[in-house]
Amino acid sequence: MFLSFPEHFFWGTSTAAAQVETAGEHPWRGLVAKDGYRFERTTDHELRRAEDAGLIARLGSIYRCGVDWSRLQTAPMAKFDPAVVAEYKAFFNDLQQRGVGIMLVLHHFSHPNWFEAQGGWTKEDNIPFFVNYSQQCIKHFGEYARYWNTFNEPNVYAMNAFMLGNFPPFKKGRYFTANRVLDNMGKAHDIVKLLIKEKYKDCPVGISLNTALFKGVNLPGHAVAAFVRWWFLDRAARPFKKSDFWGLSYYAYMLFDPFPIDAIDRVGDLEKRNIPHDRMWGYQPEGLGMMLRRFHKQYKLPIIITENGICSDDPQQRIQSLRDYLKVCHTAIQDGVDLQGYIHWSTWDNFEWHLGPTYRFGLIRVNFETMERTFTPAAEFYSEIAKNGGVSL
Repeated sequence: MFLSFPEHFFWGTSTAAAQVETAGEHPWRGLVAKDGYRFERTTDHELRRAEDAGLIARLGSIYRCGVDWSRLQTAPMAKFDPAVVAEYKAFFNDLQQRGVGIMLVLHHFSHPNWFEAQGGWTKEDNIPFFVNYSQQCIKHFGEYARYWNTFNEPNVYAMNAFMLGNFPPFKKGRYFTANRVLDNMGKAHDIVKLLIKEKYKDCPVGISLNTALFKGVNLPGHAVAAFVRWWFLDRAARPFKKSDFWGLSYYAYMLFDPFPIDAIDRVGDLEKRNIPHDRMWGYQPEGLGMMLRRFHKQYKLPIIITENGICSDDPQQRIQSLRDYLKVCHTAIQDGVDLQGYIHWSTWDNFEWHLGPTYRFGLIRVNFETMERTFTPAAEFYSEIAKNGGVSL
């Protein structure tokens, strides 16, 4: 059975600069991840851009990516380093020549150490620094961008950096600080959206918001799940309503008892409950359908899936997940959801933040000793999806 998607529907893949380039002067550099790898050399992308561009072009017409702010701008309000600008422009031009457009992400969990030293997103006074960086991105890279994400998953950033303490600056239990961070990012988003529109009035601007299916397994778990659901999907979205589209990512089926039950630290508890899972979370593709309908009903804006995938070493499991998720997407479109594109996470294996590179999401496998890339059967499968405009179940 073949599920055909609308003619205008687009396909692509995504990475983040910090996760695929050798670490610049940003707060992630030097972190020792859960799997023992050090956040330093990631996948050598800056050394293999031509090779990577060829791989990207086989996987759709849109590549969602960012640039390393810390390499481009080494001091507050400084002009971008011309050599780094030239490096990115050559890469984007290569992709353009291959028929691939960019969804440019301005902030993906990483910013310069000098920005962090001044309080980062906790201080409204720092917004002009991000605005200046964004203005220079618009100037140098705007011609390549078909879409913009001002921020990637601000709810994940705020929660992990200031509530759970997993991301720099590793603060824990700072609920009000997390909310202030979201509000400051929202103010920056509104300013930068206007600046993009001044230069590229028809270019859609949004964010990527992480979504998940939250469920309690007992009375305390229900209470925690209800709070997380509200904060993660409603409170965190509030500052970013002035968008042309909602970029949504979806990976996780999260259970609470009242503590999170995941496959990172409590895989046995998932298996006791017969919950399918990847290497990180419970697996429930229909949760994506619920998120698509929720945001369509609430905001009446176009939606793009900006990230979706599974953490697995098994290409066949990844292929089945693509079938499962795209079946859900196809049904949502038939039900009236204005879903315009699907961007898979990730193009190739990368450094999975505080967990490390052995937590693999890539369609393309990376050998982290040699950095050799291998086009997996899952990559071949997705390449056919992008080429044919649909999926065979």
